[in-house]
Amino acid sequence: MTDPLCPVALTAELIRCPSVTPAEGGALQLLERVLSGAGFDCVRVDRGETPNLFARWGPQGHPRSFGFNGHTDVVPLGNPDDWTRAPFGGTVAGGRIWGRGACDMKSGVAAFVAAAVDFVRETPPDGAVMLAITGDEEGPGQDGTIAILEWMRAQGEVMSACIVGEPTCPETMGEMIKIGRRGSMTASITARGRQGHSAYPHKALNPLPALVRLLDRLARHELDQGSAHFDPSTLALTSVDVGNPASNVIPAKARAVLNIRFNDLHSGASLTDWLKAQAAEIAAATGVVMEVGVHVSGESFLTPPGPLSELVARAVTGECGVVPRLSTSGGTSDARFVKDHCPVVEFGLVGTSMHQVDEYAEIDQIHQLKAVYRRVLREYFA
Repeated sequence: MTDPLCPVALTAELIRCPSVTPAEGGALQLLERVLSGAGFDCVRVDRGETPNLFARWGPQGHPRSFGFNGHTDVVPLGNPDDWTRAPFGGTVAGGRIWGRGACDMKSGVAAFVAAAVDFVRETPPDGAVMLAITGDEEGPGQDGTIAILEWMRAQGEVMSACIVGEPTCPETMGEMIKIGRRGSMTASITARGRQGHSAYPHKALNPLPALVRLLDRLARHELDQGSAHFDPSTLALTSVDVGNPASNVIPAKARAVLNIRFNDLHSGASLTDWLKAQAAEIAAATGVVMEVGVHVSGESFLTPPGPLSELVARAVTGECGVVPRLSTSGGTSDARFVKDHCPVVEFGLVGTSMHQVDEYAEIDQIHQLKAVYRRVLREYFA
């Protein structure tokens, strides 16, 4: 029998690929070699400057197909001098593997690649195993998993179910499975008045009091108290700026930025309407023109508890010895795109060191993660 593919060794090789988004860094080339050598049909689905890889073992169009999704791009290092270990070294020490992407999420990709390769070698299933791996999750996210899914749709490639291998556990391996995510939107509010001398404020129209009044109203507002599967929605003010270098000049323009993470009681459209209505009220009361620009990076979604989450939960309990909690907490992930293709859940490592200097992953947890993914595949195709 072929020796099992070691997920830690593969993680180390991936870390040594300097794939700071949007650079490919050799990571997808490495995975393509590994998967092609194991009998997977591999296609690069690059779009623009974004590198993407699709791999399938088994017949195209089979009604039973299980998929994994993940990314090999990583966030920038910050100050390289702050790292105590080589950020692209993939060093193994102290029961951990160190380097940028060790936690988020080259270890997750290595674990599902190793699980998939070993599974199809040992017990070739009646069905298909698919991997959708992007180099654009930490970047804009418009030409990564979206591009792969659009290509799959055009080619008739369909996953019946999917796991996204992002880190999901807050502190203990196996404690949490994500079955949904809150939506996310960023709003930019520009208040336009009339510039003037600060000694003669009656001759100007200061946009700042109107903008501050609006921001206070928004920040004090309770969006909701949560729903059956989601925590309460949140609104955070992230920037206020006038770009005014002079203390004796009333500015003509002021700008603020806020971010809303919203549950299934809202949509990007409903919250946009609310923001614009609030801004219009303040504009009418003050005479300051309010312009609201919105970018919705993802709507909230939920994969209701059922066969997929139960399958993954059984595998987690079997390999990690804990009963996982089903959660919708955290930020956004590419699951927000996969959910339009098939049922999707997320399960991965403890995410303590994500995006930090001296990022790491626990060696034992990487092996556990591979074992969970293999058990999922065995039971799914049993």
